[in-house]
Amino acid sequence: MKLTLLVKITLALTFFVILMGAYTRLADAGLGCPDWPGCYGKVFVPSSPQAIAKAELAFPERPVEAGKAWLEMIHRYVASSLGLLIILICIQAWRQKEAPKKLPILILVLVLFQGALGMWTVTLKLMPIVVMAHLLGGFSIFSLLYLLYLRLKPLRIPGGDYGVRPLKGLAMACLAVLVVQISLGGWTSSNYAALACTQLPICEADWWNNLSPITAFNPIPAGHTHFEFGVLAYAERMTIHVFHRVWALITALLLIFFWWRLQHQSRSSAIKRGSQIMLTLLLLQVSLGMANVVLHIPLAIAVSHNLVAALLLLSLIYLNYAIWRKA
Repeated sequence: MKLTLLVKITLALTFFVILMGAYTRLADAGLGCPDWPGCYGKVFVPSSPQAIAKAELAFPERPVEAGKAWLEMIHRYVASSLGLLIILICIQAWRQKEAPKKLPILILVLVLFQGALGMWTVTLKLMPIVVMAHLLGGFSIFSLLYLLYLRLKPLRIPGGDYGVRPLKGLAMACLAVLVVQISLGGWTSSNYAALACTQLPICEADWWNNLSPITAFNPIPAGHTHFEFGVLAYAERMTIHVFHRVWALITALLLIFFWWRLQHQSRSSAIKRGSQIMLTLLLLQVSLGMANVVLHIPLAIAVSHNLVAALLLLSLIYLNYAIWRKA
């Protein structure tokens, strides 16, 4: 199999892993299996009455919920398959003389660390910092695989695009601001703060007098061994939610400004088209975020909010690659 095709397949599988991870987390199935890497000590979810009785005897604090357990295990099966594909990418890359060598190795190291984060997510009982890191790890693998794909199938801009060269710094700033916003989204989700504010545009009245940023962003809250459904007080969850919304506004305004500059300064159809895709994804993401608030986090919209964030990240990676390497 050609390396480019293998990377495309792996990208598609990574997107599915992100989907499964978001669905598992948002369906409160992150501890559907209370152990790792198996489920109640088995490769498959216990199904017979005898197996279920045995599992619940071994884990009395966690009765078997087959639906949630299968969600968790399917996520693990697919993630394991992703690891195997990335190993194949590394082998293929080292066999091909002109293929990048360091980037596939970096992706492999990252996917191994991602496996460790998956284990800690379970063993540390959904500690928010670990859950957020696990989400960011998935997005990072997705991003680096896409960068590898861009390097294997070079983007061509005949004669370059001199008009966008001064925008290199802005392109990087947009990428950094979006990464912060995705991190805040992960912190909001992992602390069960998505419904802390149910009104638009910011939060309920007098929210500014209840902000508690020091405790809201403490990476390891003391005195807790189990984090399912959250351990923070309302003021702390509200603070996290408000920060996520305010930074979303900053992100949106900056990306719209970036789009405007690209439309006016670029002469490349590839870069202009890329900026249009970025703007479309941004507007969709903002709409999904508002729908989450108005409709109280429907599962399908919440999962879509994660997926569009991943695609928006890729659009900015594409624009950064085009401007830094090809303009």
